Order: sequence, then C-alpha cells, then structure tokens
Amino acid sequence: MTQQLSSQHTPVPRRAVVTGSAGFIGSHLAHALVQAGTTVIGVDRRDPVMDPIAAANLGPLLSLPGYVHITADLVGCAIDPLLIDADAVFHLAGIPGVRPSWGPKFTDYVASNILATKRLLDAAARLRVPRLVVASSSSVYGTTDGGHSIETDHPHPASPYAVTKLAEEQLCLAHAAQPHSTISVVALRYFTVYGPRQRTDMFTHRALLTALTGQPLRLYGDGHQRRDFTYINDAVAATIAAATTPDVHGVINVGGGSNASLLEVVGIANSLTGRDIDLRHESPRHGDVLITRAHPGRAHEVLGWKPQVDLPTGMRAHMEFLASEPAVYGRAA
Repeated sequence: MTQQLSSQHTPVPRRAVVTGSAGFIGSHLAHALVQAGTTVIGVDRRDPVMDPIAAANLGPLLSLPGYVHITADLVGCAIDPLLIDADAVFHLAGIPGVRPSWGPKFTDYVASNILATKRLLDAAARLRVPRLVVASSSSVYGTTDGGHSIETDHPHPASPYAVTKLAEEQLCLAHAAQPHSTISVVALRYFTVYGPRQRTDMFTHRALLTALTGQPLRLYGDGHQRRDFTYINDAVAATIAAATTPDVHGVINVGGGSNASLLEVVGIANSLTGRDIDLRHESPRHGDVLITRAHPGRAHEVLGWKPQVDLPTGMRAHMEFLASEPAVYGRAA
C-alpha cells in the first residue's frame, strides 16, 4: 500500500522541503509529494551511501525527477539555501525514542530536536517561508485518565524525549506568534504511526517480525497498554493537508482511530501469520504511558481529514512488506 495522491483532487505545495526525509514518515511523505507533482528538497543527516536503512527508505525516491536529496545535519549546516522558494517546510528531522532519552544521549536529543529546530525557524523567517509543519508526538500528553487527549489538554510529558518534543512544537508556535512573523505553524501530534519502513524498535514491527520468523517477542509490561495506531498512508495524508489547508495553525492530533492493546496487536499478528508468538515478559520501561487515545475532532474539522486504514488492514500491508524486504527490514531492535 504505497501512498499516492492525485494532484487533481488533493492540493500539494509547488516546492517543499522535507527534513528527516530518509526516515520512516519522511520518506513516505517525500514520495507522495513527488508523485503528486511537488518538487521536494529532502534533507537528512543519514547518508544513503553509508546507511543501509536510509538507502532502502530513499530507494523509491532517488531516481524520481522532482526529488533532490541533501545529506546535511541541521545542527550545523547552512540552512538558508535549502529553503529558497519553498512554499512549505515539513520538519520531521529529530531523534526519536523514549528509552534512550533517559541516558547520556539526552544532549543529542536537545541538539537535534530543539537547537536544530531553532536554526531552521530562523532560516524560515529570513526566507519568509509561509507554512511550517512540525512533527510532534502524542507522548507530550504523558499519563492520562484513559480518555481522549484533546489539543487543549495540559501536557505532562513523562520522558526526556517527550519533553524535547513539547519544547520543539512550542518553540515553533512561539516563532509564528511574533507580531511580524510571516510563517504559520501546524504542529502534528502523531499517535503511534506504523507501516512499511517503520523503525525496527517499534512494537508493530517487532510483533510482525517475530510472528514471521518464530523469534521470541520481548513485551515490556503486561501487554494491556493501549495505543491509537495510525497507518502511514493516513499520517501522510494528514501531514500534506496541514501544509495546504488555508488559515490553519496550532496543534492538531493525528490519530488513526484504531485503539488497541499490545496484546491485541500480538493477536492480529498471530492470525495474519498463522503462528503463535512466543512472548517474553519484561519490566515496563520508564516513560512508557499506559494509554494513548486521540480526540479526532480538530483534524476532522480544520483539515477535513479522517483515517482510512484500520489496524488489521494496515498490519497486513506491513507484514507483506516485511516478508518482501527481509534483508534490510527483517530485524528487530
């Protein structure tokens, strides 16, 4: 299930910059934009010549006219030339992951998620870019009562990673709120995006891979943690809408509407492969919240966006991809 958009029906920017274009969401987004007619400048510090995951993620893109790839780190590179004549910037670059953010790598999170974002904002202001879409995370909500998280809820980030994502989105919104700012900002709080090319440490990937290979699956906690799972095609559609819908700004939840427990994900993986997964229970990880659930109202109202792919359908597409690409993606973190 490759994301495709028709330029006749879905407006797209004429020229866009996608940071983090060698990543999971970034590579899908850049591919969809190019297919719809956008000229895309992709920026990522991972070099596809040296990094096999980056090379595989960018494989469908590098040969397409309309895509230009730049290997550069936003922490120190010259940013202004990248943004010349851009109608929109999709800022997806950054360091993900809850568990590593507790350790000595936290300084890398600060540099990539906050300081690099500040440099990008300054450049966008100088080049008068009209719209910036920044990737935030449902993790900024922290522990909830199990109900739907709405954009006006007070954030309670429960991990250093979540703290940096909240700082990143708020920094972008603060820049846009300046009296003479020419940039509008939409911060998308993604809820557990999954699908082909997902990071190997993410649960859906690990569940499907172990079901396909017979390896044991490490399950942190009792498996009753619940997530709003969002298929990659739906996340891409929401992201493009956030850049092209007029008069939109602020925070918007992007949740797939497929709320399920980790054990239910395991059950779907079992049924898709016909093999029971060997679960190995381990202690919960610090910063992992019990429940994420997106209130979908604002995305529906201001973007006209609704998810189209349910969890079993999305997991089947994800499984078929893993089965077809075992050399690069067929491993668990």
